[in-house]
Amino acid sequence: MYLKRCVVASLVFAAGPVAAQVSVQEYTVPRGHGIHDVWADAAPNGPVWISAQGSGHLGILDPKSGKLDFVALAEERGSGSSPHGVVAGPDGAPWLTDGGQNAMVRVDAKTRAVKVFKLPEDSGYTNLNTAIFDRAGIVWFTGQSGIYGRLDPKSGEMKTFDAPKGRGPYGIHATPDGTVYYASLAGSHIARINPASGEATVIQPPTPRQGARRVWSDSKGNVWVSEWSSGNLSRYEPATGKWSTWRAPGASPHVYAVYVDETDKVWASEWSAQVMLRLDPQSGKFESYRSSSQVANVRQIHGRRGEVWTPESAADKVVVYRFK
Repeated sequence: MYLKRCVVASLVFAAGPVAAQVSVQEYTVPRGHGIHDVWADAAPNGPVWISAQGSGHLGILDPKSGKLDFVALAEERGSGSSPHGVVAGPDGAPWLTDGGQNAMVRVDAKTRAVKVFKLPEDSGYTNLNTAIFDRAGIVWFTGQSGIYGRLDPKSGEMKTFDAPKGRGPYGIHATPDGTVYYASLAGSHIARINPASGEATVIQPPTPRQGARRVWSDSKGNVWVSEWSSGNLSRYEPATGKWSTWRAPGASPHVYAVYVDETDKVWASEWSAQVMLRLDPQSGKFESYRSSSQVANVRQIHGRRGEVWTPESAADKVVVYRFK
């Protein structure tokens, strides 16, 4: 295991006219790491895990001190590793989808020990994307080449499945009852996974060729979808099959990531205007926030109580939006 430590500068400022509601703090990441996704530990002031796709590391940010540690995911200081997504398991350990190693990688939260779970040899290059745990402790993951899969961390048993419409599986999330859904960017649909059989059922959004990119569940089990090509945020209600759609502000919006906070407000990263959006589904109104970066390119959103965390891949920053 290789571990590198550094201290990053942080900047705190208020978010314009809504300063009383949201404050913004930025943490600069050393160049060359190519940060992609983040996952915030549930504990207040707990660590924030970062996938450093460009350098093959897990980044570990201490929000209080601003210290950043980097743990290499491959034996030769990140060589061959290229992590995309990061998620915390039930025991708090971060897991990464490592496209470079074609593997799921676990890093022990305390010892920083790295364990690599290779995909089956006959799976080929899967272009691993993101992962999520279900209520049984199984980690499910996607690969844009046209697969999704599951890994039992206890037994090490891993299975991969061919996606029903081929290329595209991207974002993935689980509802409160443990049902797993994924979005297919190239396939422009979402899918629900049967945990027993592993079979995926395609669910078609009402907007054609919308480019469903990421999914997130609200507290009621509704599935929110960020639509890259259409510029919409959409909501699928499994109980009724109903779809609702909200178009992001702007002339030609591109919605990349979506996250639902503990108040069931919906956050999204919009790339055309390079802003963070917060939607109140009840009023249908959007609020807009931004960091100091002219170009941020936020690829994922995660959070914990009162906080929303974003990785700015174009600006080498991790940014937190704190709200009341």
